Amino acid sequence: MRSAIALVSLALLPLPLAAQRGASAPSSSSQPELKEWTVPWGARTRPRDPFADAKGNVWFVGQEGNYVGALDTKSGEFRRYEIDAGTYPHDLVVEKGQVWFTGNRNGRIVRLDPETGKLTTYAIPDATVGDPHTMTFDPKSGIAWFTAQNAGAVGRFDPSTGQFRLWKTGDGTRPYGIVLDSKGRPWFDLFGTNKIGTIDPKSLELKTYTLPDAKAHPRRIAITSDDQLWWGDYTRGYLGHLDPRSGKMEEWALPDGAASMPYGMTSDDRDVVWVAQGGYEKVPASLVAFDTKTRKFIAHIPVGRPGPNTIRHMTFDRATRQIWFGTDQGTIGRVIVPPAVMVQ
Repeated sequence: MRSAIALVSLALLPLPLAAQRGASAPSSSSQPELKEWTVPWGARTRPRDPFADAKGNVWFVGQEGNYVGALDTKSGEFRRYEIDAGTYPHDLVVEKGQVWFTGNRNGRIVRLDPETGKLTTYAIPDATVGDPHTMTFDPKSGIAWFTAQNAGAVGRFDPSTGQFRLWKTGDGTRPYGIVLDSKGRPWFDLFGTNKIGTIDPKSLELKTYTLPDAKAHPRRIAITSDDQLWWGDYTRGYLGHLDPRSGKMEEWALPDGAASMPYGMTSDDRDVVWVAQGGYEKVPASLVAFDTKTRKFIAHIPVGRPGPNTIRHMTFDRATRQIWFGTDQGTIGRVIVPPAVMVQ
C-alpha cells in the first residue's frame, strides 16, 4: 500500500448558489446555506461520499482517481492520500477517528489512520464478493455492515477480529444503500428489485419487504429517529416510507416528478428527509427536503451548474447540523440546516 499526503489550497465557489443565478442571497436564519468547494484533482476523479470528522475535516474518496481526500473546512485546504491502483474506493465513513473506505473493485475494506497515513487492509474472504459498495458502522458494537451490489450480497465486518459474515441476496438484486436502526439492525435497498431488506443482528435472519409497485426500484435509504424507513424510487420518482412495526408503506411524488431519478439521501436531527434529484439533461440537480411530521416537501435547492451533475450519496453531521455530498461536477457540497425548517 502507498500513502502519500499532498496539500492544495483553493477558493470557494461564489456562494450561496442563489447568488450565482442572479437571485438575492438568503438572509434569514430559516433559509439553508449552500456552499461548494471545487476538488483540485478534477471532476473525472469522481469525488464522492464526504463524511465529516470531529476536527473540522471532511473526508471523501476519489472513486476514479484511487485516492482518499480531506478538506479542511476552515482553511479551504485539501489533502490527498494515495491508495492502491485498482481499488476504486466507493464509500467512506469516519469511525472513532479512523477513516474507513470500501474497495469497490478489489474486494477490500480499508482503514486509514489520518495521523500517520497508514493503510490497513481487510480482504473479503469470498472471491465472489469483490465489490463492497456502501458501508455503515454501529456506534454501540463497532460492527460495520456493507452492501455489495453486483455480487448480490450484504456483509458484516468486525474490525476487532477482522472477521466477515456474508448473506447472499440473489443474482440481480443489487443491494445498494444501507442504514442502521436504533437496535443495530441494518436496512438496505435491493435496487435491482422492488424490495427493502433487513437482517436481524441476533438471529442473523434476512427478511425482505416488497414495495407495492412492481416497477419500483429503491436506490438509497434513510432512517429517522423513530426507526422509520425512507427510500427514493429511482425509476418512478417517488419518496417512499416503510413503518417496520406495521409493515405499512406510503409514497409521495417528488417535486420534479417521474424524471427526478432520486439518488443520494439522508435525514437530519429534526426528522427531515433530504433527497437529491436530477443532475441529468431533463432535470437539473437539486436537493429537496421532506418534513416527515407534516408529510410535506418544504425546500427545493438547486445545486451546481447546468449539465450532468449526479449527487450519489449524502451524510448529515449532527454536531454541526450540516449535510455533505459530492457531485459529478467535481465539487464537495455542504448545506447548513437552519434551526427552523425553511419554506420554499
